[in-house]
Amino acid sequence: MDLQLTSKTALITGSTGGIGLAIAQRLAAEGAAVILTGRTDGRIAEAKKAILAQTPGAQVSGVAVDFEKADQVDNLLKQVPTVDILINNIGIFEPKPFVEITDAEWLRFFEVNVLSGVRLARQYFPLLLQQGWGRILFISSESAIMTPSEMIHYGMTKTAQLAVARGLAELTKGTEVTVNSLLPGPTASEGVEEFLKKLAGEGKTREEAEHEFFRDARPSSLLQRFITVDEIANTAAYLVSPLAAATTGASVRADGGLLRQI
Repeated sequence: MDLQLTSKTALITGSTGGIGLAIAQRLAAEGAAVILTGRTDGRIAEAKKAILAQTPGAQVSGVAVDFEKADQVDNLLKQVPTVDILINNIGIFEPKPFVEITDAEWLRFFEVNVLSGVRLARQYFPLLLQQGWGRILFISSESAIMTPSEMIHYGMTKTAQLAVARGLAELTKGTEVTVNSLLPGPTASEGVEEFLKKLAGEGKTREEAEHEFFRDARPSSLLQRFITVDEIANTAAYLVSPLAAATTGASVRADGGLLRQI
């Protein structure tokens, strides 16, 4: 299926690994010009190499940025003044008991997971409306609906993303600009692999840790496995394509059936 993304420019935050890189690879394969972000030039170079190995001749560039630092976000906006597609994927998470989460950590999670997307949308959203077409997609999480007890601060930020996305969508009425959220379930990204190592402890294999995670922490999952980053990327690529023109203001689930709400 042709997603009609040739000639579109897409900025994907947090795209040197995991879901972000998988989305960048999918969009590049569809002919979009892809702009990566990562913490270092080295990470960006590695991601570009991976994309070009998969899609020789792909249009891919990148900007190093730490989304905890507003001045670096400002620099990104200067280097990339306009886009057709904005995918707010950057995010941090860490399992931690609620009573041990400090004020600074609450603010850090909000800064990276929520304000990063707000700052970019503040520049690009009016320009998308002016040009008459555009896509903004927030990569949220099933945690936005079912707050995880082991990382409440993370769940809070994912719920906030849904509010921002829906509010922006309300401002697109009568236009060809769409704003949506995508809610992946537990996905086998780099961060999750580290998460599994923490949960595994001594003497357990990754497979045993995964099985126990779904048995004990996510028993409602119908897949009973981690979703692949490519599975999430396929859904994201469709949502930012012209083919998804009728989907806006939505929270689209790719959660493996974890959420029981209809």
